[in-house]
Amino acid sequence: MDVKGHAAVVTGGASGLGEGTARALAAAGAKVAIFDRNMDAARKVAEQIGGVAVECDVSDAASTVAAFATAREANGPVRVAVNCAGIAPASRVVGRDGPHDLDLFAQVISVNLIGSFNIMRLAAAEMAAQDPFATGERGVIVSTASIAAFEGQIGQAAYAASKGGVASLTLPVARELAKSGIRVMTIAPGIFGTPMLFGLPQEVQDSLGAGVPFPSRLGRADEYAALVMHIVGNEMLNGETIRIDGALRMQPK
Repeated sequence: MDVKGHAAVVTGGASGLGEGTARALAAAGAKVAIFDRNMDAARKVAEQIGGVAVECDVSDAASTVAAFATAREANGPVRVAVNCAGIAPASRVVGRDGPHDLDLFAQVISVNLIGSFNIMRLAAAEMAAQDPFATGERGVIVSTASIAAFEGQIGQAAYAASKGGVASLTLPVARELAKSGIRVMTIAPGIFGTPMLFGLPQEVQDSLGAGVPFPSRLGRADEYAALVMHIVGNEMLNGETIRIDGALRMQPK
């Protein structure tokens, strides 16, 4: 799909992988709506790329329905939706203070997994109602899993479960939406330079990057965004999760 002139939604688009993706889509001519809870950061990015900032809690149905309505009014019906919103708190199943907090586990599932599905269902309904392009395609949905979906580390039970769910959603949703000409893909990043990681001491960042076989460094948001753009442009990519991790395979801890 050529995104020029078409509407795109990026959740978590105010920072990190989402910001990189929003910038890449805008540079290609898409009309980008940034869905985020941090409206100050979202407005700043939106102003820089000529997009629109929309307050959205992806785990809340009413908030997300309202966000799509706002984006549709500003940019028209969505043709590209990218799920980048997520949280990654760490907690052991049994820690020094006792068992894993169940509310924390539920929150991670709610934001990362249910939030991704929430965007999928609303974006797909909007895409399916539009006329197809000459190729028969109506839209593309890209979600973000993690290599933790496959090699979750100690302390990542909730995060790994949520991202494993995102990866598992990909094929059945792609199969269902194929009749509507909507492609569904997922990206599973390794260790990428995001605001969360940039908050760590430089020596810790360097150590994490050194553990990647090649290139031995943290991934960059623009590299994630480049993969999103390739997915959007390559019609044969559908129903798959692609790792982008420099051949990294996570150890237990």
